[in-house]
Amino acid sequence: MQQASKLLAEAVSKGLLPGAALGQCRLDGTAEVYCVGVKHLEKPGPVTPETLFDLASLTKVLFTVPQVLKLVEDGLADLDDPLSRFLPEMSWIQDSELPKRTLRQLLTHTSGLPAWEPIYTWGTDSNLLKQRVLQHRWEVKPVGEHVYSDIGYILLGLVLERLRGKSLLEFDLPEGFAFNPKNPEDCAATERDPWRGRILQGLVHDENCFALGGATGHAGLFGSLRAVLAYVHDLMNGRVLSKAALELMRRPQHAERALGWMIPQPGFSGGSLCSPQTLGHSGFTGTGVWMDFERGYAWALLTNRVHPSRHRETGIVELRKAVGNAIAANL
Repeated sequence: MQQASKLLAEAVSKGLLPGAALGQCRLDGTAEVYCVGVKHLEKPGPVTPETLFDLASLTKVLFTVPQVLKLVEDGLADLDDPLSRFLPEMSWIQDSELPKRTLRQLLTHTSGLPAWEPIYTWGTDSNLLKQRVLQHRWEVKPVGEHVYSDIGYILLGLVLERLRGKSLLEFDLPEGFAFNPKNPEDCAATERDPWRGRILQGLVHDENCFALGGATGHAGLFGSLRAVLAYVHDLMNGRVLSKAALELMRRPQHAERALGWMIPQPGFSGGSLCSPQTLGHSGFTGTGVWMDFERGYAWALLTNRVHPSRHRETGIVELRKAVGNAIAANL
């Protein structure tokens, strides 16, 4: 991992990233980690393998996708069930196609839902906001068109809460993961947020997730490098999902995705040297994780590239590819 570590050290030394944690693990359990930089520019403390990063959209694939598949394993849902089966009050007084959309379509971003909406500007009561999400007149495009949608995963989170009978905040998480972390000092800082009037540390960066209570299907999960590597190692080894569910999760659903996860294609975030049996995903805050099932290894790159602002060029897109290629070449 020497070349990959060098790339990270250069990015931090140039001021492109405040800090980063990189790790790889193999199916036999061996792992390597490398950390560089600081958690917070104004309160410098080194990044370590235990530093909690705001994982942003990695919540979708590390939490929501496995939890939905566990519903299928438990006989509580099928991927081709419509939303109306679980959320019958959705759009009840509207002429809408949304209740007919299926869990599979939401998981693969082919439901026709829009990418984003400023839900956090609608109000301050998280429970009331959830109800408004269900009753909002969402304009949905025809099924099949790929539009990466936070809204779809927010709805999947509401399905999970309905069927499990509890808030996502009450779901059991593996060690090293948290929604709304108890100790902000353990976390890498993200943005100086004009809405909340401070540099965020231990508060979820995503505004909609924050307004909805800090735990949603699309964002909110915090995790350390150590925890992410352990989790994807267990996932690849069949200790998170059944063999059948893991095979379903990996199966390509269209040209760009399996269930939630991206699959290799031109411009893939994991680089050009990964095998065709690789799944990967990234998060807006500067995080990413990739699993190469053919070669039997995984790697994660966690950064706080939005600290102190999202409005700057950090080169994170190119860095991810370069790190992925360096790791693949070394292996």
